[in-house]
Amino acid sequence: MSVTDLRGLERMNALAKELLEDESYYTLPNSRPKDAATLILIDNSGPVSHVLLGKRHHGHKFMPGKYVFPGGGLEPTDKRMAVAHPLDAQAEQRLMRAVKRASPVKARALALAAIRETYEETGLLIGRKIAMPAAAPGPWAAFTQAQILPDLAGIHFVARAITPPRRAKRFDTRFFAADASMVAGRVEGMIGPDAELTELVWMPIAQARRLDMPAITAVVLEELDTRIAAGLRHDLPVPFYQMLHRQFVRSLL
Repeated sequence: MSVTDLRGLERMNALAKELLEDESYYTLPNSRPKDAATLILIDNSGPVSHVLLGKRHHGHKFMPGKYVFPGGGLEPTDKRMAVAHPLDAQAEQRLMRAVKRASPVKARALALAAIRETYEETGLLIGRKIAMPAAAPGPWAAFTQAQILPDLAGIHFVARAITPPRRAKRFDTRFFAADASMVAGRVEGMIGPDAELTELVWMPIAQARRLDMPAITAVVLEELDTRIAAGLRHDLPVPFYQMLHRQFVRSLL
């Protein structure tokens, strides 16, 4: 296990220790995590890679004021959205590992959920300018209006993490990454003092890790940094963090 891997586990197990020492932890029900996805946009136009993060509204009950990647829960319409190009086969296979009732449809939907949530929270439309074959379902309508079809070919599956047990909200989150050049359009007015994200920042990875962010966000940034240095290839194994027997473990998908 590399120094980066060990550092990530140490950070996550510090969180586990903090949770287990809090008496209120044991009063919460152990709910099932909801499938979720998030997207890390990477700007490689300069000598140092920058990533996009958003600051959550201070009034949110879940992670108020924290810097996060755009993301959220899987929706039924994500399984029905058309794409310009399919997900990489290796990414698809890894998305189906350690999953009950796994399917290529669900793998594809998770990547699409990351794209949809990025639009809903930032106004950025990821895909290709192309004549839409039909109106997109539900929350995907903005893509129809902009004549942008989501493109999964450049979407990388880079990490997975499950929220610890006995949290008010639990997610089984798949972290994806894509080059900022995949942004094909933008809808203004999605960021502001009353929005889910109050501001967006592009920052070098090393600098971004100093922001006030959830432990897993910082860990995934370290994982991403290592992955970029290795060429951000689809064939690289994907780290999977989950809490088992009162401590976090890191396995590879």
